[in-house]
Amino acid sequence: MIMSNGNNKSVISLQNVEKIYKTKAGPLRVLKGIDLEINEGEFVAIVGPSGSGKSTLINMITGIDRPTSGEVHVANQRLTNLSENAVAKWRGRNVGVVFQFFQLLPTLTVIENVMMPMHYVGTFSGKRKERAMELLELVDMPDVANKYPSQISGGQQQRAAIARALANNPKVLVGDEPTGNLDVVSAGLVFALFEDLVSEGTTIVMVTHDRDLAGQIPRVEEVRDGKLMEHEEIDERLVAR
Repeated sequence: MIMSNGNNKSVISLQNVEKIYKTKAGPLRVLKGIDLEINEGEFVAIVGPSGSGKSTLINMITGIDRPTSGEVHVANQRLTNLSENAVAKWRGRNVGVVFQFFQLLPTLTVIENVMMPMHYVGTFSGKRKERAMELLELVDMPDVANKYPSQISGGQQQRAAIARALANNPKVLVGDEPTGNLDVVSAGLVFALFEDLVSEGTTIVMVTHDRDLAGQIPRVEEVRDGKLMEHEEIDERLVAR
């Protein structure tokens, strides 16, 4: 594993995390003793073959799933034994998630999609639209605020999804293949936006199959067969600058 070169405070800490799913064929051990520390303001790529455990690892960080054993601390919160309701409230305030297929609600306008997470954390209604417009300005899309997702391009939908993920000013932004469904130009715009967010202090963890893209990210962690690879074992194409 590539360790941070900075002296920043740890914002993500996984200690000896195991995940075992029960299947008809017997126990399936997906994560095998994962130890991972990510500092505030880092930009980290998670790579590895399909079925290696990348998405499960991301789900540990977001609290979408829980470990069978081990400890998970994210944004000053121990997630391991929190109730589902407590995790949902914590996630709404601390973690933004960007998915491959955008997951914008088709019956809401772009600005309504961006405003939605603010409702769940009790943001004053008079501030929601103002904050949403600020975020659409950030992703260079104020002109499509009142359009519906079906009326804008895939790249624009993903940038709107990023704006939505940033609605509550999260400490951590997690992307699960956020550029995987985009053309090269749109993917480049999204990646540039991520770089800008990191430069402003946001911690970003991004799963990607794109080796060229991963090679541009300062830190790469590779998952194989449920384990994090040591630095020397990571494909050097993934860490070339």
